[in-house]
Amino acid sequence: MKHDHDPRHLNLTALARERGELALAEHLGDFERLLQESGGLGTERPVRFSAHAEMRPDASGAEQVWLRLRADAVLPLVCQRCLGPAEIAVEVDRWLRFVATEEQAAAEDDASEEDVLVLSRAFDLLQLVEDEILMALPVAPMHGVCPQPVKLQAVDPDFVDAPEPKAHPFAVLEQFKKNRTQ
Repeated sequence: MKHDHDPRHLNLTALARERGELALAEHLGDFERLLQESGGLGTERPVRFSAHAEMRPDASGAEQVWLRLRADAVLPLVCQRCLGPAEIAVEVDRWLRFVATEEQAAAEDDASEEDVLVLSRAFDLLQLVEDEILMALPVAPMHGVCPQPVKLQAVDPDFVDAPEPKAHPFAVLEQFKKNRTQ
């Protein structure tokens, strides 16, 4: 039986029971926090993602919902080296396991290699996509090679590059000695 799956109100259990998959592309403008990261630029750029859900037995044999999320986007960010615009490609590919309660998720998340989330009847897949892309963003986005030479030093017109010679600590005594012998 095929269900019409709305990514904003997704019944993950139904999708997992049919081993279903969603593959969609939304505009960057549909993701408020990603749009903030890009400085409001690129609202029409695609954010592509797919979600494959399945049921897997846990150690006790009880069925659990698992979701494989893949997402990619190219975001217009600011290069932290040259401060110019940079096209930064971001990709996500991860498995997530779903449990019944917040307490169970908190208890199992630290001990698990996979991320553990709480299962809900109306799961917002787009929010998860946005969360995962935000976490995959580089801390300091940069070009591989900046298009313009990067200025690595600042020069002030009053700046003198050569250090002033330091006075020898006993120069005054030496001068005194010379004056005395004359």
